[in-house]
Amino acid sequence: MCFSDDDYPVLLKEIPDPPPILFIRGDRSLLSSLQVAIVGARNPSPVGSAIAEAFSKNLAEFGLTVTSGLALGIDQASHQGALSVAGGKTIAVAATGLDRVYPARHRKLAGEIAKTGALVSEFSIGTKPQPGYFPRRNRIISGLSLGVLVVEAAIKSGSLITAKHAMEQGRDVFAIPGSIHNPLAKGCHHLIKQGAKLVETAEDILQELGNLSQLLVVDQPNKENSNADKGENSLAVEYDELLQEMSFEPVSIDSLVEQSKFTAEEISSMLLVLELQGFVSSAAGGAFYRCKS
Repeated sequence: MCFSDDDYPVLLKEIPDPPPILFIRGDRSLLSSLQVAIVGARNPSPVGSAIAEAFSKNLAEFGLTVTSGLALGIDQASHQGALSVAGGKTIAVAATGLDRVYPARHRKLAGEIAKTGALVSEFSIGTKPQPGYFPRRNRIISGLSLGVLVVEAAIKSGSLITAKHAMEQGRDVFAIPGSIHNPLAKGCHHLIKQGAKLVETAEDILQELGNLSQLLVVDQPNKENSNADKGENSLAVEYDELLQEMSFEPVSIDSLVEQSKFTAEEISSMLLVLELQGFVSSAAGGAFYRCKS
């Protein structure tokens, strides 16, 4: 994928130094999906791994793509959490050529990601891992995403580099607090002091993501000319069509599939955006209802 391609991700184009070329194994279109990055320690506590997996599952269930770096620890738990959800999507951004998997023990995980998600790298085939490549990789992880969640991290860690990139790129940064006696919590506490949002649930993240999510709805590449006569974006028309099928009483996704032309996966993704923009709200049992006319 080249920077000049029509489907080059809108958010990634906005960072100060977007990669001119990306190599992809898997679903190319997933790079333009709504994403949240989850990063953290390579040697996390058992609690940290469980938290990363749980957050990843919840975000994937809401229709978000979970993006991480295929590393040991929190990255691994995040990818696995998304993969454990039916229809869950995850992207792994590599610091090597895509003919290699680093660490090697994640070869099976990389294969599973490529089946339903995507492996991405700015490095050409044959590139071996080098220390300087990982910080470069981190700017892509944050650049593709609406926000970055840091689960556990020491003060000096690659996760804080990713968070720094995110702040510079205007992305939301989220951090999970921990014990003051846990060295892996110090990085998260530092981020919170610097303005990162303290989160306890996936819902905390969803409530903060409205502004950037709208970019993917109204700023699609090459839509301006094709919609000039319509006066509106075609994606916005589809969202309005879905809203017309909803009332102010809760309705299930299955019912919306029967009533509309959209698939369950499309409806889940659209409902997420509509919820972030305040048009719909979720109810018990996975149902949704309109909260705006």
